[in-house]
Order: sequence, then C-alpha cells, then structure tokens
Amino acid sequence: MRTVHPLLERPARLIGYLALAVAFGALLALLLDAVAPGQRKAAFAFAVPMAVLYSFQCLSAWYSVRQLPAERAGGARLGLLLSVASLVSSTIWVTIGYGWALLLERSPAFSGMPQRYRGILPILFLLGVFLFAFATLLHLLFVVVERSRAAERRALELQVHAREAELKALKAQLDPHFLFNSLNSVSALIGSDAPAARRMCYLMSGFFRKSLGLGQKAQVPLSEELYLAETYLAIEEVRFGDRLKADLKVREETLTLAVPPLVLQPLIENAVHHGIAHLLEGGTVTISAARRDEFLELAIENPCDPERPASRGAGVGLANVRSRLEAVYGHRARLDVESAPDRHRVRLLVPAVPAP
Repeated sequence: MRTVHPLLERPARLIGYLALAVAFGALLALLLDAVAPGQRKAAFAFAVPMAVLYSFQCLSAWYSVRQLPAERAGGARLGLLLSVASLVSSTIWVTIGYGWALLLERSPAFSGMPQRYRGILPILFLLGVFLFAFATLLHLLFVVVERSRAAERRALELQVHAREAELKALKAQLDPHFLFNSLNSVSALIGSDAPAARRMCYLMSGFFRKSLGLGQKAQVPLSEELYLAETYLAIEEVRFGDRLKADLKVREETLTLAVPPLVLQPLIENAVHHGIAHLLEGGTVTISAARRDEFLELAIENPCDPERPASRGAGVGLANVRSRLEAVYGHRARLDVESAPDRHRVRLLVPAVPAP
C-alpha cells in the first residue's frame, strides 16, 4: 500500500485541493464578518490561512486510517476513534486560530481581531469537528477501496500461478505417455524388423529433441505443432507400414496462429492406437485446420472398428487436452467429440491469435 498521500503524488491534485481550501476560507471570512462585523479585509487575512492550515490537518487523517486493521475498519471502535480524533483536531485548530488572531492584532489594520474571533469560536469549533470527521470518512472509504483492489490483484496472481502449475503438471503427464508408447513400439519391432526399429529410434530422437524445445513455451505456431504431428505419424508408419496413412488438410493462413504445444499429440495417439490399430486394413488419420471467424478450428478424424473394446487411454488423453485448453483459454475454447460406429472425430476450437 502506498506511503504518500494520493493528493501529494500529483501537483494537479494538490493545486485543486488548495483551490477548494481557499474557497472555503473565503466562506469562512464572510461568516466571520457576518457574526462579528469589522474590516472585511482583516477577516479574509485571518480566515484564508486558517482554512489552508485545516485542509492539511484533514489530510493527516489518511495516515491514521490506513493503520487500522482491515477487520476492524468499522463498528463502535471506529466511531469512538473518529469522535476523539475530530475533537482533538478541532481543538488544535481553534487554539492555533486564537494565536493567529493575537499575532494579527499587532498590526493596526487588524486591531480587535481576538475579540471578533471569540465571537465565532463555538461555530468554528463545531465546523472543525464536522470537517475532520467528514475527511476521515472519505479517507476510510478510499482505503477500503484500495484494499479491495489489492485483494483482487492478489487473487488474480494466485489464480495465474495455480493455472501455470496446472499446465506444468499436464505437460508432465503428456510427455512420458508418448515416450512409453514409442518405446513399446520399438520393442515390438526389434525382434521382427531391426532396420525398422533403428529408423524408428532415429525419428524418435528428432521428435523428442523438437518437442522438448516446444514444451518450454506457452504457445507455438501451428506449423511447428503440425511438424511434430507429421514426425509422430512417420514414426508409427514404420510399425504399421501401409496400414497407416496421413492426410493433412491445412489452410495456409492458419500456420502462423498460436496453439498450446503438444495439444494435438494425445489426440493423434488416440487416433492411431485406438482407431487404426484395431483395423486389419488400417486407415487414414486426417488432420485439418481452418479459420472460422475469430477462431481456429482443428480436427483429427480416423476410422475405427465398430466392435472395438472400450479403452480408458482415449478418455485420459481427451481429458488432458480439455484441461489444458481450459487452463490456457478458459471458456473461450471448446473440444467436441463426434463418435460414429465406424468413424471418430475430435474438433478443437481455440481463439485465432498470431503466435509470438
């Protein structure tokens, strides 16, 4: 919380506040001249400095109010403190005022000023009590609003930190998942096709080198995400041979749009391991990307066996992707699953923004 009064931070604010104080001093001078008639010039010489002085006394309430604990900024305790502070402040003000009147009387132009001052002393005291109490309430309102905004900022910061932690946890789940599946594929090929296993290891090396670099970023261009997808499908083509084909239907204007890194990876894995792998004749994994107004639409489609057994792996992959989209975009992104007996299609809709 700030340590300097807000009015003192900017000269324009202070000048405006002093202008109000001078205007109040003019009204105070007219009151003095009405209650205790005399030279009006003397009344202004007395009242304007007094008004400016009390304007700074009222500013001191801010330093006291901001020391109140947030949970005690109300109730009987506050009322008692407000009353005592207002009485003390007004007493100090009228005491200084009497000394100022005595000082002015030394000049022949201001003779009789103490007598005139005593005539308005009760009114001046009550006015001082009211003004200090009013200033204190205004400062209290300002401090409450300031504390509320600070609490909102802290809540937003905590929310951002929690979301970042969630994203890191989700990424940590995705990377080992793909690694284990790939190692299982290599293991299956070593005994039957050693050259294919070596080629698969080479492709995996390039894939992981690229994915580790992208995984450290919050967002990447779609072109880089598609490069990883194509590399992954090339790895799987070593194992599946002609049974696996890839078809990319990507609009050129979408290649520079931003997506979370590895967001397509679990979906393509599902398409291969829970779709193509269950078909003797294999099939084609279709990846499409198009811009729909202010959104980027991504879709992964694959054929599947109508009599395939239910798999928990596909559900985990979809849940991870859905959680990542919610963590990054909130309610501005969607993941829809369209499942038919012989086809499976997953569609992602995310805001279309340029990649950093």
